[in-house]
Amino acid sequence: MASSGLQLMGFLLSLVGLAATVAATFMVEWKRQSQGKSYRIYEGLWMSCSGNERTTCEFHESLLKLPTEIQATRAVLLLSIFLSTVSLMVSTVGMKCTRFMDGRAKSKSRVAMIGGVLFIVSGLLTITITSWYVKMIVQTFHESHRLQSSEFGKAVFVSGAGGLLTVSGGAFLSCQRCSRSSSSSESISSNHLIPSTRNYV
Repeated sequence: MASSGLQLMGFLLSLVGLAATVAATFMVEWKRQSQGKSYRIYEGLWMSCSGNERTTCEFHESLLKLPTEIQATRAVLLLSIFLSTVSLMVSTVGMKCTRFMDGRAKSKSRVAMIGGVLFIVSGLLTITITSWYVKMIVQTFHESHRLQSSEFGKAVFVSGAGGLLTVSGGAFLSCQRCSRSSSSSESISSNHLIPSTRNYV
């Protein structure tokens, strides 16, 4: 029951992490730029917005004209979302609280471990590309003029949190195989010791 509860908690953490990654991917405020006191420019992975009190937004027209950090971040986050979606399906089959593969306990736990590893890879991709995006913005901040400096926005924090939650959930799911194998080996060794002592008596 305890391992089943940990699997469920890991699954829910990964699900929340996936939702945060999807939200961050489509958020506008990845990069924030100030011009003067009230004029703001927000740049996302798919569109950019600008204005004072009322902002107008427009989609990025050409992919080739986009900066390298936007192209790379968009591609890696989409790959991370795809891996997390596959992990959700795989983990659903391997979790103990589901009825899939009930007759094959070892295969079921192995499938859950594979789903957890995929979640970890997906979360690491999100954390890595988000950190690289922040690094690029910091470099631009030091190189640009003070009145037109760029800062990272809220989407960076949402993306980083999503990656951490996905990695944490994947760790809970993948560690079930280790705990299962260790507990089963202990039970097997104890079962071998009990009849041997009885024979000596």
